[in-house]
Amino acid sequence: MQNILEFPEVLRLIEDRSAAFRAAIASVPDLDVQVPSCPDWTLRELAQHLGDGRRRQAAIVAAGPGAEPPARTDPKGAPTAPRDREALDAWLAESTGLMLDAMREAGPDRGCWTWWGRSQAPETSGAVARHQIQEIAVHTYDVQLTLGAAQPLPAEVAVEGVDEFLTTVSATTVPWPFKPATIDLHATEGRSWRLTLDADGVRCADLAADAEPADLAMRGAANDLVLYFYARIPLDVLEITGDTTPMEQLADWDPNA
Repeated sequence: MQNILEFPEVLRLIEDRSAAFRAAIASVPDLDVQVPSCPDWTLRELAQHLGDGRRRQAAIVAAGPGAEPPARTDPKGAPTAPRDREALDAWLAESTGLMLDAMREAGPDRGCWTWWGRSQAPETSGAVARHQIQEIAVHTYDVQLTLGAAQPLPAEVAVEGVDEFLTTVSATTVPWPFKPATIDLHATEGRSWRLTLDADGVRCADLAADAEPADLAMRGAANDLVLYFYARIPLDVLEITGDTTPMEQLADWDPNA
């Protein structure tokens, strides 16, 4: 695999996407409208989710290694996001700041609890930070979509997002229960990856120049690949060559079930 972003750059992108989320939320006329891409939530509930989630990640990173996530210290659960617009903006900024402070204190290599123990991603604060870029970026897209002004993810975020999703969310050591397959993914920005699905699990690697054709090839802008991964756009937005069955199976498969 090619080198991922350096830790300071990861933190910078978290700050950038968090600022974009706050700007989008601040421009919304009504925070009580439903989010089309997250239909169970209003924009206010999405803001609550993002703010509380960053505070929760701050506690997880600060706690260090553990077999289970740290217990919540607030017996009432998640703090409620303020209804006042200025106070909400400050609360969201503070939430991101708490998480970034915890990550800077821990550094990229310190272990911490994660939900992806069987993936190719390490169980470290650096890997948590890398995943946070994508969570915040996709939810920023959700707010923009609700406003009717969805914007593509920045190219560096999207290309990083393809790699991060494949190594953290898709990859697993749980044996693949279906017919073995290979899936190639090509970002028009110039990166290509191969997923191998077989009895050893699902593994991601950079696509070798001399690789044999895969069972399925998917090509598109990195933004479209990421938004497909997170079920924001349909598969047919991408250029497809081959049988889509392995990708559809992978999307529906829960290796922990």
